[in-house]
Amino acid sequence: MGKLDGKWAWVTGAGSGIGEAAALALAAEGATVVLTGRRRAPLEAVAARIAAAGGTAQVQPADLTQPGQVEAVGAYLAATAGRCDILVNNAGVNIVDRHWDRLTMDGIATVVAGNLTAPLYCVTVVLPLMRARHDGVIIHTASMAGRFIGGLSGPVYTAAKHGLVAASHSINMAECVNGIRSTVLLPGEVATPILDRRPVPVSAEDRARMVQPEDCADLIRYIACLPPHLVMNEVMLAPTWNRGYVAALRRKL
Repeated sequence: MGKLDGKWAWVTGAGSGIGEAAALALAAEGATVVLTGRRRAPLEAVAARIAAAGGTAQVQPADLTQPGQVEAVGAYLAATAGRCDILVNNAGVNIVDRHWDRLTMDGIATVVAGNLTAPLYCVTVVLPLMRARHDGVIIHTASMAGRFIGGLSGPVYTAAKHGLVAASHSINMAECVNGIRSTVLLPGEVATPILDRRPVPVSAEDRARMVQPEDCADLIRYIACLPPHLVMNEVMLAPTWNRGYVAALRRKL
């Protein structure tokens, strides 16, 4: 018996990285997992891994920056399950030309749409399903860039993630009376494919020292399993070997 038996979880960005690991962890805990991302093939591969482990997964590809496609996933959840107990609002994006001296309007639109607009669309889809059951957990993957302003992630990514942090807290302010809990996860550097979009390549050695997707997934699983009277509003997870700290220490030498 898993702690999430009978629950339905919608995981976005589920084809790789944190989303993939979270989907596997929630399915192992008994949830039926709906997998969403832009590309069907990676989602099918994750679904196959879940099925091989005895779990249940449904594949629903979508471009979450498109309102109609988000609504279609919501309609699928409503028609198939009549519920969404857990939303892992994980999909995100960054660009190589992320700093002010190289930013374009298209780049700004891409980063804001992928990291703020899309997760807000997903929230609007699940809230009616959660309100109807007076229960639900929303877990957003933000970033430490959503709490602290620095130069690494770029100004638009930082602004978008700050917006997502604010949105998560505002959900708790408005929906606590409906039994809905919203958590925003603020990981430090995580070894996921988004690192491939860094202007400066990240070495395999540095990636091995970072937070791993499975670390985030274990925390997501824990949050999803909390009793309904508790909400973890905000939580940070960072590598012990923090490259920012290490660089600052070396400058002192």
